Amino acid sequence: MGTSTRRSRRLMALAAVAALTTGLLAGCSKDSDDGSSNSNDGGGSGKTTLTIGTFGVFGYKQAGLYDEYMKLHPDISIKENVTTRTDVYWPKVLTRLQAGSGTDDIQAIEVGNITEAVQTQGSKFVDLGKDVDKSQWLDWKNAQATTEDGKLIGLGTDVGPMAICYRKDLFAKAGLETDRTKLAAEWKGDWAKYVDVGKEYMKKAPKGTKFVDSASSVYNAALGGGTERYYDKDGNVIWDKSDGVKKAWDVAMSVATSNMSAKLKQFDPTWDQGYAKASFATVACPAWMIGYIEQKSGASGKGNWDVAAAPTASNWGGSFLGVPTASKHQKEAVALAKWLTAPEQQAKVFAKQASFPSTPSAYANLKPAADTTAYFSNAPITQIFADSAKTIPVQYFGIKDQPINTAITDVGILQVEQKGKTPAQGWDAATAEVKDVLGQ
Repeated sequence: MGTSTRRSRRLMALAAVAALTTGLLAGCSKDSDDGSSNSNDGGGSGKTTLTIGTFGVFGYKQAGLYDEYMKLHPDISIKENVTTRTDVYWPKVLTRLQAGSGTDDIQAIEVGNITEAVQTQGSKFVDLGKDVDKSQWLDWKNAQATTEDGKLIGLGTDVGPMAICYRKDLFAKAGLETDRTKLAAEWKGDWAKYVDVGKEYMKKAPKGTKFVDSASSVYNAALGGGTERYYDKDGNVIWDKSDGVKKAWDVAMSVATSNMSAKLKQFDPTWDQGYAKASFATVACPAWMIGYIEQKSGASGKGNWDVAAAPTASNWGGSFLGVPTASKHQKEAVALAKWLTAPEQQAKVFAKQASFPSTPSAYANLKPAADTTAYFSNAPITQIFADSAKTIPVQYFGIKDQPINTAITDVGILQVEQKGKTPAQGWDAATAEVKDVLGQ
């Protein structure tokens, strides 16, 4: 997962997403006022109802997994509770974990929150390592969800290798290259080259369109390709000294201070409308976002979207499924979490929406759905994301990774992009917000 579809995807990490979700995603059903929604996939007298709390679009319902599981287990009913944004979802989960009540039987955890869950909430989750063959998952994915005393609190869902999704119809109208391989070569190795393509696009941009959805999108993508984020390997906060943060901020500022951004806040309704109206030509897309784009762009986007390799191998999003000790149906919840994250089921979710598995044994036979492949102009989606996944650098996440990221993107970058502040003023605003997050 990551975002909404995951983000997530995730991704990040995606180790990720992630939602990521993704860090960071849109819900698969209509949102209520608090940004969450309920999706009841069954129920009945005498059945055990298992609730699963997710953010964005994990793809389980869309891939028919809930229905399949309930057919295999007639005594089980599954109810999914979806929250659109991770920054709304996770604080609510924390509150309920600390209260020891009100949690779902299964709680999704985005990669940006997994360190906080491991280090501060480990005792509030069931140890899943006793019930699974941990070798099914990537070693680094398991490590992210393992406490200091060896307790595995989450089973890996997706990871979030990055690509660039682009509207080749808009590129053609702007007089730019449309071939995915040639495009990838134009921006290979440097996100600044991607921005340069954006400058060319804006010279002949079709009326009402921009090159990219947001500067924050570019920031997250560039950050996911660096070796440094907000913490070092020893858990020390380095966000204000991080080379990865500086490079990502600089490229994001190139976008924010230009005319190439649609200035849309990701996963807000206006962003969804931007897809539907084809108001931007590119978006940095982790694997989990493929399904999201297809869903939000609708029929008019089929055959107009394509996928090219990103400037650098990058990860955004990725998630885990954990079972809170507050669950009233721990045994049944563990069984469902194991089943949903098994290689066979991860492959089914990939086939539906290209969420990239964290289970290596699934890789050899991954096939996106035929309609998804057609939607994205027959792009070799599996190969593009697999090539990225193989060279993603190791990154270290910290307890406040996700809120630090939100402070920079939703405060600092937006100050520049939407309110006309200077990059220095945006950085100062982000700094103040991060210090508040860290209690400094």
